[in-house]
Amino acid sequence: MRAVAITLDRLSVWLYRIALTGAVIAVLVMAFSAMWQVIARYALSAPPVWTEEAARRAMVWAGMLGASCAFRARLDPTLFPGMVAIQGRLGLVLALIRGVGVALFALPVLWYSLFGPNMTFARGFLGRSLERTAEMIPVQMIWFTAAVPIAFALILLHMLAGLAMRLASLPQAEDLKERHP
Repeated sequence: MRAVAITLDRLSVWLYRIALTGAVIAVLVMAFSAMWQVIARYALSAPPVWTEEAARRAMVWAGMLGASCAFRARLDPTLFPGMVAIQGRLGLVLALIRGVGVALFALPVLWYSLFGPNMTFARGFLGRSLERTAEMIPVQMIWFTAAVPIAFALILLHMLAGLAMRLASLPQAEDLKERHP
């Protein structure tokens, strides 16, 4: 159990770093697009049509990846923040309750991202996005909508890693730096 917990925690930290990098890049794309829109509109009197949509899509990626990072770093909004610090059996029970709550929210999002009526992929959230193209940017919408299931999958993985570390009675990497070489 200990080896599985450490492996899950390492994977969680590694994916956290990738997601954080992606979120930062998305914020930069959003800022650049908005800045270029302003410059082109007021200085050049010729605003491009793609900047507003690029900024919106980058905002979705930044928000979704940022949410998964906040969950891993325990910076997400919590109703009872003191409960996270409780150790022992009670702390484990509370972590399991939190895990069930996260799973009850995230699993249906992932399910309906993949499957629509009659378990048809083509009618799921991602399947419908394959058929649509963005309005101003000639790219399939799946490149934008994939942020939702990716973020929820990351959140589930971070939750499982945290539970595994608790079950193995190991401290989770609080500072998000690997403690194991």
